[in-house]
Amino acid sequence: MKILTIDDQQLILLSVEKRLTELGYDVMTADSGQKGIELYDSFQPDLVLVDINMPDISGLEVVKHIKGGERNATPVLVMSGNTEEAIIMDGFTLGIDDYMKKPVSLSEMSARIKRLIGAPVVELKTEISTGGRMLQKNCVGVVIPCYNEEERLSGTEFKDFAHSNLGYHLCFVNDGSTDNTLKVLEELRKGNESNISIYDCEKNGGKAEAVRLGMLHMAKDPQLDYIGFLDADLSTDFRDFDDLVETLDKSNFKIVSGSRMSRMGADITKESARKVISMTINLIIRTILRMPFNDTQCGAKVMDRSVVPLLFNKPFITKWLFDVEMFIRMRKHYGKVEAKKLICEQPLKRWIHADGSKLSMKDSVKIVGQLAKIAIVYR
Repeated sequence: MKILTIDDQQLILLSVEKRLTELGYDVMTADSGQKGIELYDSFQPDLVLVDINMPDISGLEVVKHIKGGERNATPVLVMSGNTEEAIIMDGFTLGIDDYMKKPVSLSEMSARIKRLIGAPVVELKTEISTGGRMLQKNCVGVVIPCYNEEERLSGTEFKDFAHSNLGYHLCFVNDGSTDNTLKVLEELRKGNESNISIYDCEKNGGKAEAVRLGMLHMAKDPQLDYIGFLDADLSTDFRDFDDLVETLDKSNFKIVSGSRMSRMGADITKESARKVISMTINLIIRTILRMPFNDTQCGAKVMDRSVVPLLFNKPFITKWLFDVEMFIRMRKHYGKVEAKKLICEQPLKRWIHADGSKLSMKDSVKIVGQLAKIAIVYR
């Protein structure tokens, strides 16, 4: 039994292809609507699984081609993040057999396919469990800077997230670590090569440069809708990061930045001394930015891929305060009024200060000097 899958996002295609192959189907994939039409005519599948939003032609054009041809009885299953009622109704008017809205689990996808064309005559005996594995609405790249993180990297959490959230790509940037961080990362990547990668820097350049290089590297991948960064210690966990992505997707913001400001119902824990220093630094930052942000330094941010070149093409002048420089670059490009509309500061539900932070109290004092430098350079 043959299935043709058409989607412009490789992260989705690879996951779907792997799952359907495990079930015993003969699967071919196309990463554009036009390629899908060409492959449909030559492959003659028993079912077509197609996305709606693709860069060359709409998935509905593919449906028209199928339903208007000689083999118009071929079942078509749409799987898309497009939830517009008019688009969905157009699909059914053209003759699609089912419509799945992303995010959707691999298990549900498989069940719907079996309902339409049945199970293969021969299924693999050792079927891999897909419990909780979700095909995401958007493809998201996450940059995770690492410097001597051998002891703190939680490989299990990263692996579990990559395994369960199909559409996320985790890029670990090894910032010239002198311990076994690179070996730990290589081990973490095993079995998840399609959605975990390593960007290795021979020399230590500091967090700002590691994030910058990682963001520019991820921006080269055209399938990614959004790109962000997250601290390796997971002081902000993936549940909160996913909330940031959801806010970005449902709004006109260009950047959604996590905030560790305390609020009712949130689990926000800081060392008392660090809290006082942070409040003082934040006051200075707000004065320099001339914008009312409570926490520019939270290590969890996600943005539309379109602003990555604006924010990261030029090196930052400071090692730790690149977040402040990012916001200043937004202000200088868009103007203060528009920049405030494009940046959302979203309180986290949980944030825990992790032991082993690379930023010492002495470093915190140096930050004041770096802020003065930023004020002078970007004035």
